[in-house]
Amino acid sequence: MTNAIKCLNYIDGNWISARSHDRLESRNPANSQELVATFPRSSATDVDKAVVAARQAYKSWRTVPAPQRAEYIQRIGELLLQEKEKLARLMSREMGKVLTEARGDVQEGIDCAFYYAGEGRRLFGQTTPSELGNKFAMTMRVPIGVCALITPWNFPIAIPCWKALPALVCGNTIVFKPAKDTPACGTMLIEIFAEAGLPAGVVNLVHGSGKEVGRALLEHPDVDLVSFTGSSTTGAEVGETCGRTHKRVCLEMGGKNAQIVMEDADLDLALEGALWGAFGTTGQRCTATSRLLLHKEIKAEFTTRLVEQTSKLRLGAGTDSNTDVGPLVNSTQLKRVSDYLEIARNEGAKILIGGQVARGEELKNGYFFQPTILDDVTPDMRVAREEIFGPVVSLIEVNSFAEAIEIINDTPYGLSSSVYTRDVNRAFQAMRDIEAGITYINGPTIGAEVHLPFGGVKQTGNGHREAGSTALDVFTEWKTVYVDFSGKLQRAQIDNR
Repeated sequence: MTNAIKCLNYIDGNWISARSHDRLESRNPANSQELVATFPRSSATDVDKAVVAARQAYKSWRTVPAPQRAEYIQRIGELLLQEKEKLARLMSREMGKVLTEARGDVQEGIDCAFYYAGEGRRLFGQTTPSELGNKFAMTMRVPIGVCALITPWNFPIAIPCWKALPALVCGNTIVFKPAKDTPACGTMLIEIFAEAGLPAGVVNLVHGSGKEVGRALLEHPDVDLVSFTGSSTTGAEVGETCGRTHKRVCLEMGGKNAQIVMEDADLDLALEGALWGAFGTTGQRCTATSRLLLHKEIKAEFTTRLVEQTSKLRLGAGTDSNTDVGPLVNSTQLKRVSDYLEIARNEGAKILIGGQVARGEELKNGYFFQPTILDDVTPDMRVAREEIFGPVVSLIEVNSFAEAIEIINDTPYGLSSSVYTRDVNRAFQAMRDIEAGITYINGPTIGAEVHLPFGGVKQTGNGHREAGSTALDVFTEWKTVYVDFSGKLQRAQIDNR
């Protein structure tokens, strides 16, 4: 207990306890006996304090020139770079991610900071001719106000940076609620934001549960925007509440992503992509490869090689350099994955490898599940349609490219997709016909670059995108400005001809 990090809320420039003084725990998923951090169990009262501070700070922050706001973002990037290894190791202990992936998570935050620092000198509007003489017309971006950022545990640095940095450079203030499984990562990130010198109230942190803190943010009348990443079920509730309370909402939700491997594919390359896509981050990515659509001509060979390579993956703590696959994040996720394997058995799927909670002396106190391959899966099975969020991949045989496209689109989700083929015609057909926000040609379904839009269609999102310049459309309003210098009344929308 004495070595555990004591997390606090950060409100109006001060680190403070929640009103109730109740505390929750964050434990190492590779060893549940290790207490990583304790954090406040905040309530609507604490949320209100944070929102009031953000609202007050917004009055002056919005008037700071965008290039000056960008200097704070640049400084955040520099500090993240300095603290990269410390953050990565904390992340690996707190949510289980393999250390090399944790470093990548932090690097994504760094890249994001440097990218949006550049946007501070752009934030472009448009000028356009007026239909009337002696009249000037233009558009400009203006901030929205107080933004509530509700983020998941699987990318505890990258995703908060995706949301917070464009929000801040656009002139908004934020209230950040990190996931209950990663309070220490969230705290260290905001410590960096504070060290960068952001004025009091511009950034606020409130720890706690979704039912208490998340719900209070959704209902608060002075929150103008909610950006949420999580499950589609919860996202639907977030969208419903924001619709009722007239808040702008950006939803990034689930996926049921597939990799197609055609008969002409480079099988070595496709195999590497399948292993990384299915078992990277222990399958705990919204972009994880949970379906492999294998052409009948190569299915047997590919399956044999996939099972062989999967059998070599080493389970263990993410901080161990020998580990390939870390733990699931908590006992709830472990049960969820176990339940889906029972569903798979009942549906008639064949377990080629894995399928059980991992055993062993070094794994006994963690939430480890064996990397699992399911065969004889049909597109109508639940394991082929529902997001499992674990190290489980389903194999589906296809007879043709057209059938593969039909199956890949036949889910409620549409986030990421992948096609391995040497046929350029098929590649361009895939780009056109796959219903997803992201399509990879000869690459796995996972991996994003911060200067490109990230998000999906159908139950994956609500039409907005994160990252890239498109995120600016989430965190700004468009204002149209007319300047009439004719010295007389001119009437637009009237027949002047």
